[in-house]
Amino acid sequence: MVGCKVEDEVSEYNEIGQAMKKFFTPIALLFLLFSAWRPVRAQSAETQYFSETGHNVYGEFLIYYNSNPNAAYVFGYPITEQFTSRDGKVVQYFQRARFELRADLPEGQRVQLTQLGRKLYVSSGTLNFTNPLACRTYAETGYSVCFAFLEFFDANGGLAQFGYPISGFEYHENKIVQYFEYARLEWQPWHSEGYRVVISDLGRAYFDKLGEDLALLAPVSPLDNAPIVVSEVRVRAFVWKAVTLASDTQMFFIVVQDQNSQPVADASCSVVVNWPNGTKDSTIIRSDTNGIGIVSLAFQNQPYGSLISTDIACTYSGLTGITTTSFRVWY
Repeated sequence: MVGCKVEDEVSEYNEIGQAMKKFFTPIALLFLLFSAWRPVRAQSAETQYFSETGHNVYGEFLIYYNSNPNAAYVFGYPITEQFTSRDGKVVQYFQRARFELRADLPEGQRVQLTQLGRKLYVSSGTLNFTNPLACRTYAETGYSVCFAFLEFFDANGGLAQFGYPISGFEYHENKIVQYFEYARLEWQPWHSEGYRVVISDLGRAYFDKLGEDLALLAPVSPLDNAPIVVSEVRVRAFVWKAVTLASDTQMFFIVVQDQNSQPVADASCSVVVNWPNGTKDSTIIRSDTNGIGIVSLAFQNQPYGSLISTDIACTYSGLTGITTTSFRVWY
């Protein structure tokens, strides 16, 4: 006989005793700390919240961001709020850029791009392949932009977006790249035609180089009370006991999070246990406000040494995340 019983509260498992309390308490504390780790800022009428990364852009930074028709592509999404950086500047980091606010400049010119390319460039040696018919040389730096990089450069803002080239083609991280004042372009041949040139994510690289506070990367709440849109469901699962008796009890802990590792409540999770004799037991549970679901399992007379695998799929708002976990019947 095999049975599955869903329990909504950990407290109902009193028979587990102190072992369960020691195991579960760190998890509960982690979620409490994580949910509390959110900076508070005043609301702004000129605010846009990006659920993709869990950060707001507002004021002159938002105006500058939205002035580029391909902003999400060339700048990426924000990875911090606006703050005063370690270098003393009011900045905001994006995946592929850093904005700086220059109060000393006239209105409309106060937002400047950090020269991430110049600040992060370390030469690995130039690759010498050019074609005068497919290149454009810039006398200001003495470097050329060629082939697909030149097409991409012209199509996505040119000098205003990328600045002058400050290197030729080089190998970095097993990729052909070229550095510009504000960015780095990469050649990724595994993509389809027309999508093989991409902009490197230098925003986070410079964030780390400056030693900015890692807490600034944590997702925050929308300043304008905008809804947080879940665009990805991530699921993790683990068992209470890695090994069990042939007749025993087991519990599965399921953690459901969004694209920013925030808990997803009320996700519907299907849990399918695969037994050695080919039979399956399944049940449906829903994640709680901390994004956690718990399944209790009782079983009898399972073969010694058998591996019991469990497939888990959690769905929320039409999105599904899957994972597996397992335990072994030892004796």
